[in-house]
Amino acid sequence: MSDLSVKQEVEAELQWEPSVNAAGIRVAVKEGVVTLSGRISTLAEKYAAARVAARVDGVKVVVNELEIGLLPADQRSDEEITRAVANTLAWNTSIPIDSIKAQVSQGWVTLEGTVEWHYQRAAAERAVRHLRGVKGVTNNIVVTPVVSAAVVTAQIEAALKRSAELDARRITVETQGNQVILQGSVRSWGSGRKRSAPPGPHRGCRQSRIISSSSPKAGESRAIGGR
Repeated sequence: MSDLSVKQEVEAELQWEPSVNAAGIRVAVKEGVVTLSGRISTLAEKYAAARVAARVDGVKVVVNELEIGLLPADQRSDEEITRAVANTLAWNTSIPIDSIKAQVSQGWVTLEGTVEWHYQRAAAERAVRHLRGVKGVTNNIVVTPVVSAAVVTAQIEAALKRSAELDARRITVETQGNQVILQGSVRSWGSGRKRSAPPGPHRGCRQSRIISSSSPKAGESRAIGGR
């Protein structure tokens, strides 16, 4: 598929997605690498736009350069955002009580603390993204798993084998300290993103070197996920 075709498909997909206002988004494509730029009104919309682009056939990487321009109705002081973050974390059943602290500076939220599971770390960030006034999130939450690296590796390998979307024989799993590293190739960028981290007791950081089978450079690393 040509870059022009990918660009047109991404633009159409953004127009189709109701959670994204595509009017302010510019799309550029070079060798399957999609760059999103422009100005949108919320952080949640920024992440949604990247997810929409990633699921289009032919997309290898999404570079998200969208800027946040809050609408007047969404403007909040740091004090208001801090209270909202505290309440959101306290009411979220996926997050252990009193395990995470937040700091807010000029609308940017920094999360810190320790949890046992990666899904808890991810849940905290997702919850904060959707709050009014939030311009960005830095997730410094540390995952301290209660199982060994060998068990983590075995469980992730088993989860990959259960997936109908992937050929698990083409993916290897490695643990290094608090990192889980996946290496191999998949049919599309979207497939790699969907299984960049199967649910389980993951370490504090995930790194994926999975590439799509149509990548121009075999062995080239692709970063899956984002801050």
